Amino acid sequence: MFELNSVPKAKENYKATQNACKLCSPLGASVAYKGFKGCVPLIHGSQGCATYIRRYLISHYKEPIDIASSNFTEDATIFGGDENFKLAVLNIINQYKPEIIGIASTCLSETIGDDVSLFLHHFLEKHPEIDTDFVMASTPSYQGTHIDGFHEAVASVVKNYAKKDSPQEHVNLFPGFVSTEDLRLLKEILSDFSLEQILMPDYSESLDNPVWDTYHRIPEGGTSKEDVVKTGSAKASIEFGTILNKGKLSGRVKSKQLSRTGAQFLKNEMDVPLINMPMPIGITQTDAFFEELKNLSGNDIPEKYTKQRGRLVDAYVDAHKYVFGKKAVVYGEEDFVVAMAAFLDEIGIELALVATGGESGMLEQEMKKYCPENKDKVVVREGYDFESIREWSLENKPDILIGHSKGYYIARELNIPIVRVGFPVHDRVGGQRIKHLGYSGTQELFDKVVNALIEHKQRISPVGYKYM
Repeated sequence: MFELNSVPKAKENYKATQNACKLCSPLGASVAYKGFKGCVPLIHGSQGCATYIRRYLISHYKEPIDIASSNFTEDATIFGGDENFKLAVLNIINQYKPEIIGIASTCLSETIGDDVSLFLHHFLEKHPEIDTDFVMASTPSYQGTHIDGFHEAVASVVKNYAKKDSPQEHVNLFPGFVSTEDLRLLKEILSDFSLEQILMPDYSESLDNPVWDTYHRIPEGGTSKEDVVKTGSAKASIEFGTILNKGKLSGRVKSKQLSRTGAQFLKNEMDVPLINMPMPIGITQTDAFFEELKNLSGNDIPEKYTKQRGRLVDAYVDAHKYVFGKKAVVYGEEDFVVAMAAFLDEIGIELALVATGGESGMLEQEMKKYCPENKDKVVVREGYDFESIREWSLENKPDILIGHSKGYYIARELNIPIVRVGFPVHDRVGGQRIKHLGYSGTQELFDKVVNALIEHKQRISPVGYKYM
């Protein structure tokens, strides 16, 4: 006989996710694909997935962004998406004539077990005249985040094209999911060190174009296939991020030995030396980045960057009294949060809560490594959602929120300032042009944080002062 008490009880600490502090894996893959010349992203799944991704990217980058879809129907969900996939590929080739079609799977296509590699094999057998290249990334959103999808797509492109050849003098730079302005800054910095670079990927033009006279189906810009081939013979690879995609994408075993990213693949398979470091936000991490560039190039640090550093130190001193001891909640993707928290730790802000939707299991150890002033008091939360951040903030009363636009409603409810950084920035113009990296990016961030705190204090003051 069935007994009621035999039913297993749900865990008492279980909570449904409300407004996740992460985005979907195919979104990250789409951004990465847009960083390769002539590439059109194809989302293998329902139309809603591609629509959601287009909406998020257009709102942040303020550019027309085409994301193709295999447009699953009920029939495709039951019988498989083979025919939908082939029709989508033909439509893309006929309308866009791309060099590459970058395929990203979705929850639906992964759940029903669609074998995209087999679909491609059958398609190319039937259409031998097709000379378009195909790259496939497995990106189900029920495992992983947009950052996992981003790194998965970049790694797929590298594995598809890179070849080992005689050593060359260029450097591969894997910056991660940063702003278009950061990408342009990085190219400028490496050029100033007289280092030839290959950016993996480079969407600084394709997602942030000058005004067009006529509509371009595929925007200009992006890293070419020929350059990706050369990544296998580079002097070295520099990769920003220490957590990267060591999360739950595709249910893989957490192992630092696997070729999880493109840079790690080049190291393991083609002996390209790998320099791995946090994103260079703040003086400490930017110093480390510039020291590596100095060693790779054999050149001294250019004077303009020495002066930028000096002005940044001076700014730290000038404004220290406005930021010291303030309590901040920082949220976003894991590597970005680690770098941002390290910068805040450096300027004397107390890290009250550091939260992410990622689930690598590594965030706390990385925080303690790079945030020495806060390592014994910061609250670190993985797999967090915005409702949990809200509840924590209502109870603990932080002074400032630092993260993207999705946390604005929390700052509004608490009547505290928010500094918008990272992705997505949907409620301001210029989210794609926010600079975060290097001395100049840190200077802009520092000014934003200080001025947000000053503005808030000025706004709530009963005295209408206008001089500090």
